[in-house]
Amino acid sequence: MAKLYFNYSTMNAGKSTVLLQASHNYIERGMQTYLLTAQFDNRAGEGRIASRIGIGASADTFAPGEDLFAKLEKRLADGPCACAFVDEAQFLTPEQVWQLARAVDDLSIPIMCYGLRVDFQGKLFPGSAALLALADEMREVRTICHCGKKATMVVRKDAEGNVLTDGDQVAIGGNERYVSLCRRHWREATGDSA
Repeated sequence: MAKLYFNYSTMNAGKSTVLLQASHNYIERGMQTYLLTAQFDNRAGEGRIASRIGIGASADTFAPGEDLFAKLEKRLADGPCACAFVDEAQFLTPEQVWQLARAVDDLSIPIMCYGLRVDFQGKLFPGSAALLALADEMREVRTICHCGKKATMVVRKDAEGNVLTDGDQVAIGGNERYVSLCRRHWREATGDSA
């Protein structure tokens, strides 16, 4: 029975590594997978999912407003596909999450989404909120704060290393821009002492 999965975490937890390993497991057993990633996040190159540890794979891309049900229906018409994997799932629109849910239900394809749960201000991404509401199963990919506790939050820093508390929800970046922290250290870093 196909399901919609949401694997979530903070930055630098290894979400893309887990995605690539899961896809590899299918491929190693002779099954085909379909990889998708956000079109505008091209840090690893256009249409590429890559991990900080050096592994990567080619992927199709999705843009805001694109019909993912139709995209998956077309992929299945082109040949068998055992599972679809979506990286950077926080960038999905709520409508696209519903499209993925319909693809699971109506096309019987398992879909595994990987993404951030909250932004640098501690707010849910719209795609993540929809996945939390609609996913059949959710799994946390854990990482740790510098203190050793589980990191559940992330801070954004400017070029000088100052913590930012305002700005657009989406600003593409990696280790040079984001740091994962536990809630207590996130509150300290953002000046939340109340």
